[in-house]
Amino acid sequence: MNSSVISQIFKFILLVFIQVVILNHINFLGYINPYIYILFIILYPIKNDRIVFLLLSFLLGILVDIFSDSGGINAAACVTIAYLRPIVLKWSFGTVYEHQTIKFNNVEFGSKLMYISILTAIHHLILFLLEVFNFSEILLTLQKTLFSSIFTILLCIIVTIIFSKRTK
Repeated sequence: MNSSVISQIFKFILLVFIQVVILNHINFLGYINPYIYILFIILYPIKNDRIVFLLLSFLLGILVDIFSDSGGINAAACVTIAYLRPIVLKWSFGTVYEHQTIKFNNVEFGSKLMYISILTAIHHLILFLLEVFNFSEILLTLQKTLFSSIFTILLCIIVTIIFSKRTK
């Protein structure tokens, strides 16, 4: 196994562990929950096989579901953002994505923030729509989506800044 695969396995296990052990127990004001585990999907290498990526996204979501007893909603949200990721990448990064030369440490902050924000918002909207599964509670769903997305985006940005490799 090369170091890239080992690195991805380590990130996968670490993010699931942090989500299940620490972050699933955080619930600010009744509707703000951080979901940092989606950082695996956000930062997964672009050039890798898409089928493997979708399967890993499903596995990531189902593991969080198993430990959270949430019935598959995380898996559905993860597979959805994994499937939509190429569209969001193209929209956020433009020609850099088309030439498959994106290095997340080297892209401008605005593009990175837009990319993380769009995927996080889609994930959270699907997650909370499936969790509530009642359109009479749409305001609660949108409120949970908005505030949890903001909190998750902040955490993702902080984590990517802290653990980014400086290349200058």
